[in-house]
Amino acid sequence: MDISFLGGPAPQRGVGVVAPFDFALDRELWRWVPDDVSLHMTRTPFVPVEVSLDLARMVSEHETLGEAVRTLNAIAPEVIAYACTSGSFVGGIAGERAMCEAMTWAGAVPSVTTSGALLDALAELGVRRVALVTPYTVSVTRALEAYVAEAGVTVTGCAFMGLTRHIWKVPYRDVADMARQAVPSPGSADALFISCTNLPTYDVIPQLEAELRIPVISANQVTMWAALRRLGTPAVGPYQALTDPSARVGPTVPGPVGPAVAGPVGPAVADMPGVGDAPDTEQQQEGWT
Repeated sequence: MDISFLGGPAPQRGVGVVAPFDFALDRELWRWVPDDVSLHMTRTPFVPVEVSLDLARMVSEHETLGEAVRTLNAIAPEVIAYACTSGSFVGGIAGERAMCEAMTWAGAVPSVTTSGALLDALAELGVRRVALVTPYTVSVTRALEAYVAEAGVTVTGCAFMGLTRHIWKVPYRDVADMARQAVPSPGSADALFISCTNLPTYDVIPQLEAELRIPVISANQVTMWAALRRLGTPAVGPYQALTDPSARVGPTVPGPVGPAVAGPVGPAVADMPGVGDAPDTEQQQEGWT
C-alpha cells in the first residue's frame, strides 16, 4: 500500500519543561497542549527531602536549572517552562525573575515559571483578590501567600492540606472540598488558585468555576498557558476561564455555593493575611485519613 501521500508527520513546535524529580503529572500537562506542539520533559536530580521550603530552594538553584535546560538544547525548544510552583515563589518576585534569566541564559530561548505565570494569569483575568488552595504545609503556604501579596494581590481565604509526600495521589474530590473552604461564599474572591504542579486539577476546574462563579486557575494550567502564549498559540482548555474566554462570567451571582462532596476535609484557613489562626507547627500527614 502506497502511503507516500500522507507526507509524514506534521511539523511540531517544542516546549521544554523542567520539573522537579517527583513530578508525576506529565499526562495532565499534555491536556492543555494543541496537536502541533510537543512537550520535551526533563527533571531535576533527586534529593532525599520531603516537600518543604528547603526542597523548593534545592530544586530551583540556578546551577540545577542551567543543567536541566542544557539537556533540552539539542532538541531546540522555542520556550522553556519551569513546572514547579513552590520552587518558583520561594525566592519572591525577584527570585522568580532571576530563575527566568538563568534558564534563558542556559537555553537562549524565552523562559517562564509556574509562579510567574500565576501573576500573569491574575493580571489577564483582572484579579485583585484571590483565594488559595495548596497541598502544602503551613510554612510553604505562607510563602505562597507572601509572594502573591508582594505582587499587590489580596489573599481573601486559604485552605491547605499539610502534605509532604505523594501529592499527585490527591483525588479531585478532596481538591473540590478544599476549594469550597477557601471560597466560603459568593463574592469572597475574584478567583481561586490551586497551587502545586503535582496536584491533579484539569477536570475539576470547569466544575468549580460553575459552582463558585469565579475563574479557577491551577499551577499546571497557568504554566502551559504562559508557555504556549510565548509561542503565540492558545492553550487547549474548554470551559476554563483562563484558556477559553467564552467561559468567563460576569460579576458573581448571589446564591449559595453548592453542597460539599461527602468526604474528609483537611485544615483550612480563611480571611488571612498570614495563615490566620493556623498553628505554627507543620502539618505532616502523608495524605487524607
